[in-house]
Amino acid sequence: MKKYNFNPGPSTLPQETVNNTAKAVVNFSDTGLSLMEISHRSKDFQLVLNETIMLFKELLNIPNDYSILFLGGGASLQFCMVPYNLLETKAAYLNSGAWACKAIEEAKLFGEVLELASSREKNFSYIPKNYIIPSDVDYFHITTNNTIFGTEIHSDIESSVPIVADMSSDIFSRTIDVSKYGLIYGGAQKNLAPAGVTFVIIKNSILGKVSRSIPSMLNYSIHIENGSMFNTPPVIPIYAALQTLKWLKSLGGIEEIHKRNKEKADLLYEEIDRNRLFKGTAAIEDRSLMNVCFIMNDEYKNLENDFQQFATSKGIVGIKGHRSVGGFRASIYNAIPKSTVKVLIHAMQKFERMN
Repeated sequence: MKKYNFNPGPSTLPQETVNNTAKAVVNFSDTGLSLMEISHRSKDFQLVLNETIMLFKELLNIPNDYSILFLGGGASLQFCMVPYNLLETKAAYLNSGAWACKAIEEAKLFGEVLELASSREKNFSYIPKNYIIPSDVDYFHITTNNTIFGTEIHSDIESSVPIVADMSSDIFSRTIDVSKYGLIYGGAQKNLAPAGVTFVIIKNSILGKVSRSIPSMLNYSIHIENGSMFNTPPVIPIYAALQTLKWLKSLGGIEEIHKRNKEKADLLYEEIDRNRLFKGTAAIEDRSLMNVCFIMNDEYKNLENDFQQFATSKGIVGIKGHRSVGGFRASIYNAIPKSTVKVLIHAMQKFERMN
């Protein structure tokens, strides 16, 4: 049976990424060596790294005064690295969900943290608004897409202080103005590559302003000086990321993928709003294009497990909602085609007719 993968991460990748990476694991660039065996300092892999950086810059229109790093540790390590490198006196954070909470707790180890606004009181079902960013903080941290709760910041924020953004789950899904950010980071396992590599896009001028000593492995400047080669980088995920970026460019780039993402999300949200069995959990204006969260209407709560089993029988996997929200979550990242979303919609419609 064909499977339709809505997992929130690791998640569906373009078939080209899967196929090309699998071939390279067997024989990388006709070297007769596996991608798992090559030297990360070899000429062939340096070409991979260079091209990946080039496509990052091209697709996101990254200014020349920014560096791009490929590190280990996932976005969770960045919760620590960001304040280690940037927090001298105090930092401001927007609390929009579980990952923002974790980032806030890590930052408190390094200095004063101001929680400017939070949507915790409504189980993070909306993006906090109407806050003022202080001019005397070292940076302002946001999480642009909240995978667990299905909310997303849809436009760039204006700020007089550097904005640090966790874009783990919506990078490359929509157009952003990188020049409005001091640092952008994210795990790769949503829209880019298999887990194992973390990307960091950093404006060089925001570094070197803290008085503390920073261990080499946690120091952005050290990694920039060594071109992401201070230690052995995650070779396979970087190679896979390159394949995804090539795929994305072949489609027409960020504007085209954003158009497709909006079409997919609109179709699914329209069905959720129409179908008498279901309802969405996120504020309409803040609904994520990446993670669509929905639950059974109160009078049909008893059918939740039945629908889960029905969807599974149709080859639909990965839609069980996070325990914080319950219900269902369809993660429709860049590589999910509209046809896969339609399979879920048809299942929802048929289940409605059955009940």
